[in-house]
Amino acid sequence: MLAPNAIALTVFLLPFAAQALPFLGFGQATSTQSTSQVSNDTIDSALVQPAQFSRIAYCTPPAVLSWKCGPPCQATPGVKVLAAGGTGGEIPFYYIAHEPTSNSIVLAHQGTEASNILSIVNDAEFGLVNINSTRFPNTSGVQVHDGFQKTFERTADGVLSGVKSALSSTGATNVLVTGHSLGAAISTMDALMLKINLPSNIKMTTTVFGLPRGGNQAFADMIDSMLGSSFSFVTNQHDPVPTVPPRFLDFQHSQGEIHIQSSNPATGNATSVVSCPGQENDQCIDSNSIVDATIANHIGPYFANISMSHKNCPL
Repeated sequence: MLAPNAIALTVFLLPFAAQALPFLGFGQATSTQSTSQVSNDTIDSALVQPAQFSRIAYCTPPAVLSWKCGPPCQATPGVKVLAAGGTGGEIPFYYIAHEPTSNSIVLAHQGTEASNILSIVNDAEFGLVNINSTRFPNTSGVQVHDGFQKTFERTADGVLSGVKSALSSTGATNVLVTGHSLGAAISTMDALMLKINLPSNIKMTTTVFGLPRGGNQAFADMIDSMLGSSFSFVTNQHDPVPTVPPRFLDFQHSQGEIHIQSSNPATGNATSVVSCPGQENDQCIDSNSIVDATIANHIGPYFANISMSHKNCPL
């Protein structure tokens, strides 16, 4: 029997399962540039902590507010949570916190909750719609995943005011935005919103995991233009989620992919990780076929034996 997380991902992938072909785009950017190895030092300094914060987003708001969410919270001591919310369904869990060592504000969103049908529906509304031009001005031609934008909008105002308040109360000048799966898609839109609305002296870093495609070519270009090298999305081996919705439906990933090629199942540590220049690099997640998809790779582990699901949390 499939585990609940596998069932949710299977539902998400059903519209595309019949397409036993590579997800090719037509008239969209594809990169053939060579990959480069990501060092263990870079993994430890830039990727492990965002993964920890993404994992914590699967824990309930009361557990996160008290920072009593078991091993996920124990792995990141000293953090002060300033706000937390969500229902775990139509509104995925999220939190805003202050990480004192780097003097950063952390914003993290939960991914799809397999036990809640409303959470799965957020993924399933995958038609392209125009981006909210009031919130994102001067974005003619930019289209995004309908379900992702609706889910983003349910918390956008609270997230923006909460991050602004957190920056003011702590004096922090850094913001880390992170999330996994559906949470990665919401976090990407959050990062664009924050980039527009925060002072230019605030340094933003967005590092997300298991990101599905969130919009069209113009949306991918918007991410590249506004976030640039501060945006990274980690893909894990044969995870099928970053390859959907497919490119033949006019969806497109931005630049910033970091691809885990292999890992040690005994330790949960990645053994080969590469940086994938350009959009839709054909040597990274795009080299996978749906027939080789491994749904378990979406959950993890990613780095340092970090897997993304509610089962890591006591509450």
